[in-house]
Amino acid sequence: MSESASASIRVVLVDDQELFRSGVRTVVDAQPDMLVVGEAANGREAVALLRDVAADVVLMDIRMPVMDGVGATTAIFDDPTIDPKPRVIVLTTFSLDAAAVTAIRKGASGFLLKDATPAFLCGSIRAVHAGSAVLAPNELSQLFSASVDRAPRPPAPEAYRTLSAREVAVFTLAARGLSNAEIAAEQFVTESTVKTQISSVLSKLGLRDRVQLVMFANDYRLS
Repeated sequence: MSESASASIRVVLVDDQELFRSGVRTVVDAQPDMLVVGEAANGREAVALLRDVAADVVLMDIRMPVMDGVGATTAIFDDPTIDPKPRVIVLTTFSLDAAAVTAIRKGASGFLLKDATPAFLCGSIRAVHAGSAVLAPNELSQLFSASVDRAPRPPAPEAYRTLSAREVAVFTLAARGLSNAEIAAEQFVTESTVKTQISSVLSKLGLRDRVQLVMFANDYRLS
């Protein structure tokens, strides 16, 4: 493998429609910083593939035979032999898809509609690989709000009360969808400081990324 290929974002495609996979592969492989390293026709095949093939990002169809995208996402994050874990983007034909919400709760970094443009698809792969959510946090909040009842939630876990005042402020702004640059301007600090504080918040709350931060804030009515 060439040096450029080894530095590429490694992508696995999971969809039961071979024609769709072929089209996405063509788009992804045309990018100078991406490489499709495997394909699967259902979730079970995907989990087996990822035990042998290292991937950075998985494009996961939500509705497939044998094992759907929710089951596969759950299995990927529960399987200790898949390490390190890839980022998962679920693909769906419906906006505000309850199944997509479940997949995000199981570990996916967001979702895309299957009619997304090639440019948006590739931009999303890069964003997720860099640690961002596919959807903006405010859109994620709307998605979660539409999928859960609004009954009173229990008090936030004890871990939330371990956050410093500054971390609570950063948590709240991040949950509202502000970028690091916007939080830095709001708090009169540097972006590097915000990045450090976000990392501390995620660590203290046991959250993987900003997607889970938004879920946490929505679940406990903290934003």
